[in-house]
Amino acid sequence: MVSLRTDPRSGRGGAPGKALAGGPGRDGADAALARPRPRPSRWVAAAAGLVLLTMALNALATNDAFRWDVVARYFTADAVLAGLGTTLWLTAVAFTGGFVLGTALAVMRLSGNPVLTSLSWGYTWLFRSVPMLVQLLFWYNISLLYPKLSLGIPFGPAFTEFSTERVISSLTAAVIGLVLHEAGQLAEIVRAGVLSVGRDQTEAAEAMGLSSWRIFRRIVLPQAMPAILPPAGSQIIGLLKGTSIVSVIAVQDLLYATQLIYNRNYLVIPLLLVATLWYLLLTTLLGIAQYFVERRYAPGARP
Repeated sequence: MVSLRTDPRSGRGGAPGKALAGGPGRDGADAALARPRPRPSRWVAAAAGLVLLTMALNALATNDAFRWDVVARYFTADAVLAGLGTTLWLTAVAFTGGFVLGTALAVMRLSGNPVLTSLSWGYTWLFRSVPMLVQLLFWYNISLLYPKLSLGIPFGPAFTEFSTERVISSLTAAVIGLVLHEAGQLAEIVRAGVLSVGRDQTEAAEAMGLSSWRIFRRIVLPQAMPAILPPAGSQIIGLLKGTSIVSVIAVQDLLYATQLIYNRNYLVIPLLLVATLWYLLLTTLLGIAQYFVERRYAPGARP
């Protein structure tokens, strides 16, 4: 009789010679020599993409209607740079104010207090549901609802009154509308980041006797940053582009500055290209900054 032995490397019964001949060494060699299957559809799609890109670049370079000389002349014009400064200022103020208010709303939503939770949910629902343009127009025309604003005891006598139209200018209305809108968006981003932190972290900190504010500031928020930063970075880039909407209430941002110029010289396309190039440059710089910030706060990154 012929006895069958089990090869320890293959885990199966059989003659040792056959098990070794078809063992993992041969399979590994075959896998190493294997080549990927050709995919002609990918090359066709790549060629079509290159053709379209070449056609677009050729149209930009050969169409005289773009007036690149006019674009170069107005790219650093004083009015354009002033509008650019207003755009950057609005972006910084709206994002900072929105992040602070949004963080407070996220804390209220997670507090467990039914009143605070309901108020935070209602705020987020309202300002995420109403378009930004509608909010800006509402705040710009708030004097139609409240011609006068007063300071005093709630439901009691007023100490002083002032005209709403004088206090809330177009720039003030833009700041109020942008901050309140961003707060509703960032509240959900911060809340999702906080929820990504394990409950055991806060329980351990509570066992050590740390206060709720210190736990949130020193333990929860730093660990939530990797989950908060990517959507927050996308939000600030969207906000930078979204500030162009304030031009409808006559705030002299980048877009409004170019509109004022082409309303005088009728060079609409070149001036719109000036604004487009500035937005492209700024969003590119913000994207690069977002990349490095995300790397800094990525899990496992060195402090």
